[in-house]
Amino acid sequence: MPDCFILVYCCAAYFFNYLDRSAFANAYVSGLKESLGLVGNQYSILMSTFTAGSCIGQIPHAIIIQKVAPRFWLPFTLLVWSGLTMCSAACKTYAQLCVVRFLQGFFEASIYSGTIYILGSWYKPLEIAKRTAIFTAIGQIGSMFAGVMMTAMNEGLHGQTSLQGWQWVFIINGAMGIPFGIFGLIFFPNLPEDTNAPYLSKEEVQLALDRLPPKRDWGHDISLKSLVKRLVAKPELYILTAYSMIGCALEAIVLQGLFLLWMKAKLFPSYANTTYPLGIQAVSIVSNIGAGYVIDMTNRRIPMAILAGTLQLLVSILLLVPTLPTAGVFFAFYLSGTSYIVNPIMYGWASVICQRTGDDAARSVILYIMSMVQSILYTFWGIALYPATDAPYWKKGYITMIVVVFAFLGMTAAVQWLDTRSQRIAVETKEQISTLHVEMPITRKKD
Repeated sequence: MPDCFILVYCCAAYFFNYLDRSAFANAYVSGLKESLGLVGNQYSILMSTFTAGSCIGQIPHAIIIQKVAPRFWLPFTLLVWSGLTMCSAACKTYAQLCVVRFLQGFFEASIYSGTIYILGSWYKPLEIAKRTAIFTAIGQIGSMFAGVMMTAMNEGLHGQTSLQGWQWVFIINGAMGIPFGIFGLIFFPNLPEDTNAPYLSKEEVQLALDRLPPKRDWGHDISLKSLVKRLVAKPELYILTAYSMIGCALEAIVLQGLFLLWMKAKLFPSYANTTYPLGIQAVSIVSNIGAGYVIDMTNRRIPMAILAGTLQLLVSILLLVPTLPTAGVFFAFYLSGTSYIVNPIMYGWASVICQRTGDDAARSVILYIMSMVQSILYTFWGIALYPATDAPYWKKGYITMIVVVFAFLGMTAAVQWLDTRSQRIAVETKEQISTLHVEMPITRKKD
């Protein structure tokens, strides 16, 4: 039953989230650049403006959902960013677009880590990776749909009204998300210990609680002194944060839209700019979901981490060849879609490790900080290593990617150590609690 309302809603929200993000990249190569007179690195700066807003929004969202019901906050932010997407169509200047993109980033920061937090609140460790993968893959479907929509809008509406095709995409994208935000406000079930969803019986809610590691009574405490002490005194924050940053850097070729910029520089026709990248999204979807299912079936993440790193190493080596034929470039860019394997690895693993502590507030903050450091990375990573002005060949970016692969594999070993440590501590804590219950004397009421 929870899948019907948790996963379906979260996937729909992320679909529109990624639809909005991909629409911007497609709009840039389909008329937005010329309409607003964008020049030089302004595309990369606009991308970084969005990620800056996302970075600033992460920790506030992590704190808010400890005191404001996620069943309200997550749908509310969906409604806000849908409205901002529609506002993008009205932007007339580069400065206006920067403001809208920043605010979009701020409110859209709620969705990814918020969903991972919700999944970790309802599902067992061996159920999380595949759901994380499905959730992430839905974003890729949004990217694919954005390309198809952009093509249809350009062909069907461009020149037919006072608005251009790229403007219609922003308007329609935003309007499509609003009904789902309203649906979430009505039906999203919140956390299992604090849900009043009418479609869940008391027995189903209790079953959801019994399936998971026990939660601490103080687990939602967000008082500054207590929360900071719980975070900084343990290695989870440092190791998982570093792992997230390096894992995200592994996705740079896809995240920075390099294939689109390469085709733009090579003067491919407009229909190619919005349809050929669909191959990358297809590879991302298949590899992402496949990795999630393998992880849950085998309860092993290291093989998938090695696979992700090896494939990105191959991609980087291929793209470093300046004389690589067009077919080879297509193959390398399509293969880069396998970098999304890191999502069920990183976030699924982090959810499982943090679940064992029973500290919901710390788990929420860690998940959002993992996302925040990714945003911090891309406020400068794209401009420094993958600027639009370097198209069609990003030599320093590809060399850096090779270094990132080895760093990612090293951090995977560190997270494996953290996983083993957290399991041992969880077992010891459970044994201590059991011992206390056995040794506690039974008091009888005097006659």
